[in-house]
Amino acid sequence: MNDMLNGIPEFVEAVEAGGFSAAAARMNLSRSAIGKTIAKLERRLNTRLFHRTTRMQSLTDEGQAFYERCRRALDEIQSGEAMLESGKREVNGRLRISMPVLFGRRCLAPLLLELARMHPKLELDLSFSDRVVDLFDEGFDLAIRNGVLRDEAGLVARKIAFHRMTLCASPDYLAARGVPQTIEELGGHDLVVYARSGETKRWTFLQGDGTAVDYLPETRLRFDDLEVIADAAVAGMGITWLPCWLVRDHVYAGRLAQVLNVSSRPVNIYAVWPQTPHLPLKMRVIIDLLAARLPGIMD
Repeated sequence: MNDMLNGIPEFVEAVEAGGFSAAAARMNLSRSAIGKTIAKLERRLNTRLFHRTTRMQSLTDEGQAFYERCRRALDEIQSGEAMLESGKREVNGRLRISMPVLFGRRCLAPLLLELARMHPKLELDLSFSDRVVDLFDEGFDLAIRNGVLRDEAGLVARKIAFHRMTLCASPDYLAARGVPQTIEELGGHDLVVYARSGETKRWTFLQGDGTAVDYLPETRLRFDDLEVIADAAVAGMGITWLPCWLVRDHVYAGRLAQVLNVSSRPVNIYAVWPQTPHLPLKMRVIIDLLAARLPGIMD
C-alpha cells in the first residue's frame, strides 16, 4: 500500500510534458531516471503504458485510461491539501473569472457557488461569455476555456478535465425515421447542427477502432446555441452532435437516445491565469476544486 503512488507523479508528468526528456527537465531529474521509474511502474502493473520509439513516446490505450485516473487521483490529493491549508488560512478577497456561457452555467457555477458558501469572505465576480477574453486588458484573474488554447504570452494553463461529444436524437424521431447504422446513413436524416458566423461546425467522430472520421453535416437547421440544439433534438427535429454533459440528463430521462457507437476525441478543459511567482490561496483553492470535481460531471 505504501508503494502505491511510486512512479505515478513521474508518469503523469511524462504524459503532460509530452515525453520523458521534458518531464525530466520539469522535475529536475535525468531522462534515465524518469525512464527507469516508469519501466518499474509498468512491471508492477504488468502493463505497457507507453509505445516507445527512438524519438518519442505515446500512450497505449491502457496508458491513456490509467493516466486519466492518476490525474484525477493527484487532483484529489492536491484538493485535500488545499482544503486543509484553507482551514488554517482564511480564503478571502475578490476573484474575477471568465467562463463559457452554457458550460459555465451548467457545470462551473454550481461548484463555485458551493465554494463561496464554504468561504464567506471570498468574493466571486463571474462573467459568462463565449468569446476569448484578454485577461490582462480586461482585468480577469482566471478563465476557463475549452478546446485548443491560443498561444498567449504571460499565461499559465492547467488541464482540469475533458469532455466528449455524442450523437443523439429523440426516440420518437428514431422510431419514425429509423436508426442509422453507419455514418454515411446520416446523410438521409434530418440533422440539427451548431454554426457560427455562417460556418457549420464539422463533426469529428472517433470510431470504436480508434479511427477518426470528419463529417460535414448538411441541414436546414443551424443554431449558434447548444441548448437550443438540445431542445430541438428533444422535440424530434433530428439527430445532433452535443457534449455528453449537456445531454446526460435527457438520455437518463429517455428524452434522447445515443446513436451509433461513436464519440469524439477528448476536448480538454483548462484553467488559465496570468503567470505569477506565487499563486494566491484563493486561486489555488478554486483551481484545485475544479480539477477534483469537474471530471466527475463530464460523462
